[in-house]
Amino acid sequence: MPQSPDPRKQQRRRLIVSIILASVAVHVLAALGAGIWVVARYFAPTPAVFEVKKDLRIPAKEREHRMNMAEFDALTPKPALQDKLASIRPAAFALPDLPKVPFDQMLPMDPAEMVSDQVASLVGAAGAGAGGTGAGGVGGKGGGFSFFGIQSTGRRVLLVFDISTSVMNKAAKAGISPDKLKGETLALIDKFGINTRFGMVQMSQNYQPFQPELLPATDQNKASARAWIAREWVDTGLLPASKKSVVSNPRGLLGVLEFGFQLDPDVVFLISDGSFQWRPEGKIGNIPYKDIRDFLRDDAKKRGRQIPLNLVGFEMKTEDRNEWRRIARGSGGTIRELD
Repeated sequence: MPQSPDPRKQQRRRLIVSIILASVAVHVLAALGAGIWVVARYFAPTPAVFEVKKDLRIPAKEREHRMNMAEFDALTPKPALQDKLASIRPAAFALPDLPKVPFDQMLPMDPAEMVSDQVASLVGAAGAGAGGTGAGGVGGKGGGFSFFGIQSTGRRVLLVFDISTSVMNKAAKAGISPDKLKGETLALIDKFGINTRFGMVQMSQNYQPFQPELLPATDQNKASARAWIAREWVDTGLLPASKKSVVSNPRGLLGVLEFGFQLDPDVVFLISDGSFQWRPEGKIGNIPYKDIRDFLRDDAKKRGRQIPLNLVGFEMKTEDRNEWRRIARGSGGTIRELD
């Protein structure tokens, strides 16, 4: 007689079949859902994405633009004749009659005079602009300017004065008293055109700048320079760090050049005897010329150009004179010693 199937085995088999069918159903439903979601993505609108980007804009230099426009207007020739509109129709109001002029006594106009007037307007004061030529050409179209006999050009000028006692004494022996040095400086500043920017620094070991930037040579800034020279200029050779606007400077000339070159000058004038000291580690000593040359070389490499460094020297030692002659010429400047 055949045995009846075991009900527990049948129940286990049904359970396994149910689990397999449920798993297949779940996977089928998941696949259908995923397919519907993928297809729906192509028909659904793309969501808007908002991005905020920083807009970098360089503000217009309105002051320099006005200066350039004023210089351009000054270059335009002044017309010899001006055409005026005239109407032959009667107006709604009456004007007084013109005075009678004796035309028979007037000389005929010479066309040559008209041409000469036009030429004069082109090459005269209207054509040369505020700069002119020679020393007055700073900021204009002239040939540059001269300071203590050194000819130079540039619209960004920095003057550095070594006011130590030794330098002032040597300058006095050469006939350049502090008052004369101030006078030459003010005379140069007065010749600067409106498009020129200038700055001044006096130094011994510490230094004191006229302003932390180069200022345009306006009448107001020139007046401020005169007041600063009269008020702040030191004749005693002492420049204590406790004084207002004086910068403590253990690096001596190198610290001054680092500050001055940050102002991006076109040319630098240095008035000194060519001997500079520093105290980087508290002990005073001469600045190695190698450090000065390395600084100028590194700055020119970063800037992409040399800044001419001119030296006006007094009673220089032979070694200092030879070193500074190489430094000045290497930077595109020159050296002049006043005996």
